[in-house]
Amino acid sequence: MTARLDASLIPPSPDFSFESSLWKNDCQYVAGVDEAGRGALAGPVVAAVVVFRAHIPLKELDGVRDSKEMTPSKRDQWAEKLRELALAWGVGLATSQEIDDLGIIPSTRTAAQRAIERLHITPVHILLDYLFLPDSPIPQTSLIKGDARSMSIAAASVIAKTTRDALLEDLDVEYPGYGFGKHKGYGTAAHRAAIVKLGPSPIHRLSYKPLLELPNHTGDSN
Repeated sequence: MTARLDASLIPPSPDFSFESSLWKNDCQYVAGVDEAGRGALAGPVVAAVVVFRAHIPLKELDGVRDSKEMTPSKRDQWAEKLRELALAWGVGLATSQEIDDLGIIPSTRTAAQRAIERLHITPVHILLDYLFLPDSPIPQTSLIKGDARSMSIAAASVIAKTTRDALLEDLDVEYPGYGFGKHKGYGTAAHRAAIVKLGPSPIHRLSYKPLLELPNHTGDSN
């Protein structure tokens, strides 16, 4: 069962409430982590991590939201600006093969850990959007609707989404005919029709139900 959150606890836009309480307790490097592509039928899952300087004014980030609530052009504009404003940021991914082999949750954790390992500083606390990293020794807080409540997580969601979208546009050239540049690997009607017509590509997640249900599916993702 999915945990629910009282809507009154969700601010009009993400803020630094969680980060501020940590900053006040001498946790200078607070990292926000989020992912993109968990529900897609093709392509990697991409995670991003963002660390802002302690007590950065919220007004410097006015306009940043959960990436799903932003237009593509706004996401692209802010992704570039967030990389400049962040004290540190990193991106990691897990491939479709890893998703088939490990499952989506372990793969999402793998992508997040890879993103954290790319930071040039070590966070002292991690804020995540409804995820937990059991193998990480760093203290963590998993937040329901974290990308709507924590600015660090929202910023990570923007970088993860724009990074993955750009990658799928490149993969559209490598694997034409599926429309990856338009639907970014998600299960639209056009994408499902292309899979039926062309068969799965090397970047499709063969363990996902629409792929498992293909008439010639063998059950072997290798």
